Amino acid sequence: MHSSIQGFQTKISAFALALFLAGLWLLLRGYHGIIEDGQIYAFQAIARIHPQLASDLYLQNTSQDRFTAFSPFYALAIEVLGLEHAARLLTLLFTFWFLAAAFSAARAIAGRDRAWLAVACLLITAGNYGGSGVFRFAEDFLTARLPAEALIVTSLLSYLRGRKGLAVAVATLALFVHPLVALPGLLLLLCLSLPNQMIVVGACGSILATSAIASVAANVSWASGVLPMMDPAWLGVVQERSQFLFLQLWSFRDWTLNARPFFCLALTALAVRDGRIHKLCVAAAIVGATGLAVAAVASLIGPIALLVQGQAWRWVWITVFMSILLLPATLLQIWRDKKCGPLCSLLLVMGWTLTATNGLACVSLALVLWTTRRTISDRIARVFRWLFLALLVAAMAWVVVEFCGFATSIHVTGEALLGAMQSKDTFALRFSAALLVAMVWRLARIKNMRSQVLLAGALFAMVIFDLPAALKEPRTRGAAADIAEFSDWERAIPPASTVLVAPARDVGAFVWFTLGRPNYLAIDQSAGVVFSRETALEVQRRSQVLLPLMDPNWKILTKLSAAAANKRNSEAPPRPLTALSLRRICSDSQLGFVISPENIGFAPIVHDSPGPWKGWSLYDCHKARAPLEEGTLM
Repeated sequence: MHSSIQGFQTKISAFALALFLAGLWLLLRGYHGIIEDGQIYAFQAIARIHPQLASDLYLQNTSQDRFTAFSPFYALAIEVLGLEHAARLLTLLFTFWFLAAAFSAARAIAGRDRAWLAVACLLITAGNYGGSGVFRFAEDFLTARLPAEALIVTSLLSYLRGRKGLAVAVATLALFVHPLVALPGLLLLLCLSLPNQMIVVGACGSILATSAIASVAANVSWASGVLPMMDPAWLGVVQERSQFLFLQLWSFRDWTLNARPFFCLALTALAVRDGRIHKLCVAAAIVGATGLAVAAVASLIGPIALLVQGQAWRWVWITVFMSILLLPATLLQIWRDKKCGPLCSLLLVMGWTLTATNGLACVSLALVLWTTRRTISDRIARVFRWLFLALLVAAMAWVVVEFCGFATSIHVTGEALLGAMQSKDTFALRFSAALLVAMVWRLARIKNMRSQVLLAGALFAMVIFDLPAALKEPRTRGAAADIAEFSDWERAIPPASTVLVAPARDVGAFVWFTLGRPNYLAIDQSAGVVFSRETALEVQRRSQVLLPLMDPNWKILTKLSAAAANKRNSEAPPRPLTALSLRRICSDSQLGFVISPENIGFAPIVHDSPGPWKGWSLYDCHKARAPLEEGTLM
């Protein structure tokens, strides 16, 4: 009887913790529609359904869509469910898969109790990596990266359970979904199966081999035909649009962001006396470090197009993931140390909740204190305990100050509290979430039926309360009502004709998803310039055509450099469309139609329906070119 009651209590405790993790995801992440890179992957899938979109500049030449089997799968889901429903369902399913696999992997490494904490840490920490923190794992929008990450974590789980053949098969499958995400996962499995000395030798050999190949390709004429270099014109466009691909263009903050997981793994390896965990730390660190070294070679020698496109710096995602997955084991181990344990634990938590530079400073300090703990006297230990309390109080006071700022902001703007908190992504939100995790985890371990039931009920109420705001989508993409509203514009535009929105209102989504037409030039189209010289030069050419209306909006490096130097952005605001500027830009035969709020004649189709597009006009470039053609004939 006692064992059955204890088993029921365990199930109630597990249910409460599962509810808490769900509430934590809703609080910190949520799902807010097809946003950021999710728009590019949605467009790739839509183009499989509507062939006229294949003529879009983004897909005309080599693009990332050629390296993934995700787009046909996504397209099938869209045909069955519709764009918005497919994106929402797949995002939730892949996110659940990723977190469930991470929980099982953490459980195989350190036990069930720490597995709950590991998933909580994955949700609390941002998980950013790369230049400008351009990527993060388990993103809250749908891309091929999300299922590939879920597959890689599943392969790690299979390896930890002794099913090495299955692990390799699953990781290989991930290569067909997103090779850049899957490759470091395969390398991690390889490193786990080899002795540490052999791993180091292999990593150094790979770096030297990459350097030799790049040097030969850059200096020997016949080799450049096999591994072509980026010429100055192509390289200039790629560096301006995607500066994060080149390590020499990374800022100090970028380096601190990507160094933090290495310091954390070092602390884990020193603090946790477990052979498997030590092996995971070494393997993950070597994979990430090798990726950074190979990426440095790709950036500095040549550069060789294939090596730049390979983006080896993205191998760091495995380093970031493993450092966070092992974080609870590290925290619980160092907390027990009477000399500096609580202070090191708090510094480690702050290291993952503060910004990159401050976070690295905290993790580094925790590492230094831990390595020198044997030299700490009892008197210094007492000082450290008081420092721990003072730092905790200061952090909690800062949380209160920031939450007061939130309250003032939402009172002035009328923005929802949860939306404001998620958009800010501040230390206050993440640190308070970490404190909440510690409290709930302790409560869940109380062996009392009433306490367990009350905790589960409170957490269920939290999930229900957070659910509407956490799944609120500020805008829809390709909704039937939106398509019907602009049916007159859609009928007027031939299927393969390009459309320009001036001034731009989004990254190209309206033209792609609502009108179902190719963009002439939008910011998301320039995302693939690294994969195609032709696309890069065409982006540059079209931006020159549009100079009467706007400066190039894809020159991100210039904007970042100006921001770093505290200079005002030199980019001029968009110029209003005039009859003369319309004739000039329409002189490019690649431009078919222009959408603008200006009324300048040429018999446009004016949108009269209420809403944000009311008063905007659709101009046919054929009509704008007609006077020029007549003048030429005369």
